[in-house]
Amino acid sequence: MKPIIGVMPLWDDEKESIWMLPGYMEGIHQTGGIPIILPFSTDVGEIKRLAGLCDGFLFTGGHDVSPKLYHEEPMDGLVSCCEIRDDMETVYLHEAISSNKPVLGICRGIQFINAALGGTLYQDLPIQHSSDIEHHQKPPYDVPIHDVMIEKDSPLYQCLKTETLSVNSYHHQAVKTLADDLKVMAKAPDGIIEAVYMSGNRFLWAVQWHPEFSWKTDPNSTKILKAFIEAAAE
Repeated sequence: MKPIIGVMPLWDDEKESIWMLPGYMEGIHQTGGIPIILPFSTDVGEIKRLAGLCDGFLFTGGHDVSPKLYHEEPMDGLVSCCEIRDDMETVYLHEAISSNKPVLGICRGIQFINAALGGTLYQDLPIQHSSDIEHHQKPPYDVPIHDVMIEKDSPLYQCLKTETLSVNSYHHQAVKTLADDLKVMAKAPDGIIEAVYMSGNRFLWAVQWHPEFSWKTDPNSTKILKAFIEAAAE
Protein backbone atom coordinates (compact mmCIF):
# COMPACT_ATOMS: atom_id res chain seq x y z
CA MET A 1 0.00 0.00 0.00
CA LYS A 2 1.31 3.45 -0.91
CA PRO A 3 2.27 5.54 2.13
CA ILE A 4 0.58 8.88 2.81
CA ILE A 5 3.16 11.66 3.09
CA GLY A 6 2.22 14.85 4.90
CA VAL A 7 3.92 17.77 3.13
CA MET A 8 4.56 20.96 5.10
CA PRO A 9 2.90 23.89 3.31
CA LEU A 10 4.74 26.93 2.02
CA TRP A 11 3.35 30.31 3.07
CA ASP A 12 2.78 33.37 0.85
CA ASP A 13 2.99 36.56 2.96
CA GLU A 14 1.41 38.75 0.27
CA LYS A 15 -1.58 36.54 -0.42
CA GLU A 16 -1.76 35.26 3.17
CA SER A 17 -2.21 31.78 1.79
CA ILE A 18 -0.48 28.42 1.65
CA TRP A 19 1.04 27.28 -1.64
CA MET A 20 3.23 24.48 -2.94
CA LEU A 21 6.03 23.85 -5.43
CA PRO A 22 4.98 21.02 -7.76
CA GLY A 23 8.37 19.29 -7.48
CA TYR A 24 7.67 18.20 -3.90
CA MET A 25 4.33 16.65 -4.79
CA GLU A 26 5.47 15.12 -8.09
CA GLY A 27 8.67 13.73 -6.58
CA ILE A 28 6.77 12.00 -3.76
CA HIS A 29 4.09 10.68 -6.12
CA GLN A 30 6.53 9.39 -8.74
CA THR A 31 8.59 7.52 -6.15
CA GLY A 32 5.57 5.70 -4.75
CA GLY A 33 3.97 7.94 -2.13
CA ILE A 34 0.66 9.76 -1.83
CA PRO A 35 1.46 13.40 -1.01
CA ILE A 36 -1.03 15.59 0.85
CA ILE A 37 -0.49 19.26 1.65
CA LEU A 38 -1.06 19.74 5.36
CA PRO A 39 -3.25 22.72 6.33
CA PHE A 40 -1.77 25.74 8.06
CA SER A 41 -2.82 25.31 11.68
CA THR A 42 -1.72 26.09 15.23
CA ASP A 43 -4.33 23.85 16.86
CA VAL A 44 -2.21 21.19 18.58
CA GLY A 45 -5.08 18.72 18.78
CA GLU A 46 -5.80 19.13 15.09
CA ILE A 47 -2.13 18.75 14.18
CA LYS A 48 -1.81 15.57 16.24
CA ARG A 49 -4.90 14.10 14.60
CA LEU A 50 -3.59 14.89 11.12
CA ALA A 51 -0.18 13.49 12.05
CA GLY A 52 -1.88 10.23 12.95
CA LEU A 53 -3.22 9.94 9.39
CA CYS A 54 0.23 10.23 7.80
CA ASP A 55 2.89 7.56 7.29
CA GLY A 56 5.73 10.05 6.82
CA PHE A 57 6.46 13.77 6.73
CA LEU A 58 8.28 16.04 4.28
CA PHE A 59 9.67 19.26 5.76
CA THR A 60 9.94 21.66 2.84
CA GLY A 61 11.86 24.85 2.02
CA GLY A 62 10.58 28.40 2.45
CA HIS A 63 10.92 31.18 5.02
CA ASP A 64 13.95 31.68 7.24
CA VAL A 65 13.69 29.82 10.53
CA SER A 66 13.04 32.32 13.32
CA PRO A 67 16.06 32.75 15.62
CA LYS A 68 13.60 32.58 18.52
CA LEU A 69 13.52 28.83 17.94
CA TYR A 70 17.21 28.57 18.85
CA HIS A 71 17.24 31.38 21.41
CA GLU A 72 19.11 34.04 19.44
CA GLU A 73 18.33 37.63 18.50
CA PRO A 74 17.82 38.54 14.81
CA MET A 75 21.02 39.51 12.99
CA ASP A 76 21.75 41.42 9.78
CA GLY A 77 20.93 39.28 6.77
CA LEU A 78 17.91 37.57 8.31
CA VAL A 79 15.01 37.60 5.86
CA SER A 80 11.29 37.01 6.39
CA CYS A 81 10.36 34.46 9.05
CA CYS A 82 7.07 32.68 9.71
CA GLU A 83 6.88 31.86 13.41
CA ILE A 84 3.46 30.25 13.13
CA ARG A 85 4.92 27.79 10.65
CA ASP A 86 7.83 27.10 13.01
CA ASP A 87 5.35 26.40 15.83
CA MET A 88 3.22 24.10 13.66
CA GLU A 89 6.18 22.17 12.32
CA THR A 90 7.61 21.72 15.81
CA VAL A 91 4.49 19.78 16.79
CA TYR A 92 4.62 17.68 13.62
CA LEU A 93 8.32 16.92 14.11
CA HIS A 94 7.91 15.74 17.68
CA GLU A 95 4.84 13.70 16.73
CA ALA A 96 6.84 12.05 13.96
CA ILE A 97 9.77 11.27 16.25
CA SER A 98 7.62 9.98 19.11
CA SER A 99 5.68 7.70 16.75
CA ASN A 100 8.87 6.73 14.85
CA LYS A 101 7.44 7.82 11.50
CA PRO A 102 9.88 8.69 8.68
CA VAL A 103 10.91 12.30 8.11
CA LEU A 104 12.71 13.95 5.21
CA GLY A 105 13.85 17.57 5.46
CA ILE A 106 14.83 19.66 2.45
CA CYS A 107 16.66 23.04 2.58
CA ARG A 108 14.76 24.97 5.28
CA GLY A 109 13.80 21.48 6.44
CA ILE A 110 17.34 20.62 7.58
CA GLN A 111 17.66 24.03 9.22
CA PHE A 112 14.32 23.77 11.00
CA ILE A 113 14.87 20.20 12.20
CA ASN A 114 18.29 21.09 13.60
CA ALA A 115 16.96 24.19 15.38
CA ALA A 116 13.87 22.41 16.73
CA LEU A 117 16.08 19.70 18.22
CA GLY A 118 18.38 22.15 19.99
CA GLY A 119 20.93 23.18 17.36
CA THR A 120 21.68 26.66 16.01
CA LEU A 121 21.87 28.22 12.55
CA TYR A 122 23.91 30.65 10.56
CA GLN A 123 21.31 33.37 10.07
CA ASP A 124 23.04 34.55 6.90
CA LEU A 125 25.98 32.72 5.32
CA PRO A 126 27.46 35.65 3.34
CA ILE A 127 27.81 37.61 6.61
CA GLN A 128 28.63 34.84 9.08
CA HIS A 129 30.46 32.27 6.93
CA SER A 130 31.77 33.82 3.72
CA SER A 131 32.98 31.26 1.19
CA ASP A 132 33.97 30.71 -2.42
CA ILE A 133 31.34 27.96 -2.60
CA GLU A 134 28.13 29.06 -4.33
CA HIS A 135 25.30 28.24 -1.91
CA HIS A 136 22.65 30.45 -3.53
CA GLN A 137 22.59 29.63 -7.23
CA LYS A 138 20.61 31.28 -9.99
CA PRO A 139 18.13 29.35 -12.19
CA PRO A 140 17.92 26.69 -13.46
CA TYR A 141 17.75 25.07 -10.05
CA ASP A 142 18.16 21.47 -11.18
CA VAL A 143 21.80 22.02 -12.21
CA PRO A 144 24.52 20.93 -9.73
CA ILE A 145 26.55 23.89 -8.46
CA HIS A 146 28.98 22.37 -5.92
CA ASP A 147 30.06 19.04 -4.45
CA VAL A 148 29.44 17.56 -1.02
CA MET A 149 31.53 14.92 0.72
CA ILE A 150 29.52 12.04 2.14
CA GLU A 151 30.52 10.24 5.36
CA LYS A 152 31.23 6.58 4.55
CA ASP A 153 29.59 5.33 7.74
CA SER A 154 26.34 7.20 7.06
CA PRO A 155 22.98 5.97 5.74
CA LEU A 156 23.36 8.37 2.81
CA TYR A 157 26.50 6.57 1.68
CA GLN A 158 24.73 3.23 2.03
CA CYS A 159 21.96 4.59 -0.19
CA LEU A 160 24.06 6.28 -2.89
CA LYS A 161 27.35 4.32 -2.72
CA THR A 162 29.47 7.39 -3.42
CA GLU A 163 31.73 9.61 -1.30
CA THR A 164 31.24 12.71 -3.47
CA LEU A 165 27.96 14.09 -4.76
CA SER A 166 27.30 17.10 -6.99
CA VAL A 167 24.27 19.03 -5.73
CA ASN A 168 22.19 22.08 -6.49
CA SER A 169 22.05 24.80 -3.83
CA TYR A 170 19.64 27.61 -3.00
CA HIS A 171 19.97 28.82 0.58
CA HIS A 172 21.48 31.59 2.69
CA GLN A 173 21.00 29.95 6.11
CA ALA A 174 22.62 26.72 7.29
CA VAL A 175 23.29 24.48 10.27
CA LYS A 176 25.81 26.08 12.63
CA THR A 177 25.85 24.05 15.86
CA LEU A 178 24.52 20.54 15.27
CA ALA A 179 21.74 19.28 17.55
CA ASP A 180 22.89 16.54 19.94
CA ASP A 181 20.48 13.98 18.48
CA LEU A 182 21.69 14.47 14.90
CA LYS A 183 24.75 13.17 13.07
CA VAL A 184 26.44 14.55 9.95
CA MET A 185 26.02 12.66 6.66
CA ALA A 186 27.63 15.18 4.28
CA LYS A 187 29.52 18.48 4.22
CA ALA A 188 30.43 21.04 1.57
CA PRO A 189 34.13 21.81 0.93
CA ASP A 190 33.80 24.97 3.05
CA GLY A 191 32.65 22.95 6.06
CA ILE A 192 28.94 23.72 5.85
CA ILE A 193 26.83 20.76 6.97
CA GLU A 194 24.80 19.56 3.99
CA ALA A 195 23.04 16.42 5.26
CA VAL A 196 22.15 14.95 8.66
CA TYR A 197 20.32 12.00 10.16
CA MET A 198 19.04 10.81 13.53
CA SER A 199 20.67 7.58 14.66
CA GLY A 200 18.30 4.96 16.01
CA ASN A 201 15.27 6.49 14.35
CA ARG A 202 13.40 4.55 11.69
CA PHE A 203 14.23 7.23 9.12
CA LEU A 204 15.03 10.88 9.80
CA TRP A 205 17.17 12.41 7.09
CA ALA A 206 17.58 16.02 6.05
CA VAL A 207 19.53 17.57 3.17
CA GLN A 208 20.47 21.17 2.41
CA TRP A 209 20.13 20.76 -1.35
CA HIS A 210 16.98 20.37 -3.47
CA PRO A 211 16.04 16.89 -4.75
CA GLU A 212 12.56 18.26 -5.52
CA PHE A 213 14.14 20.30 -8.33
CA SER A 214 16.52 17.63 -9.60
CA TRP A 215 14.80 14.23 -9.24
CA LYS A 216 13.75 14.18 -12.91
CA THR A 217 17.35 14.48 -14.14
CA ASP A 218 19.46 13.19 -11.23
CA PRO A 219 19.21 9.49 -10.25
CA ASN A 220 20.70 10.18 -6.82
CA SER A 221 17.92 12.65 -6.00
CA THR A 222 15.41 9.97 -6.94
CA LYS A 223 17.22 7.44 -4.72
CA ILE A 224 16.90 9.76 -1.72
CA LEU A 225 13.17 10.24 -2.28
CA LYS A 226 12.69 6.50 -2.83
CA ALA A 227 14.54 5.65 0.39
CA PHE A 228 12.18 7.97 2.27
CA ILE A 229 9.05 6.53 0.65
CA GLU A 230 10.18 2.94 1.18
CA ALA A 231 10.75 3.65 4.88
CA ALA A 232 7.28 5.19 5.13
CA ALA A 233 5.76 2.14 3.44
CA GLU A 234 7.20 -0.34 5.95
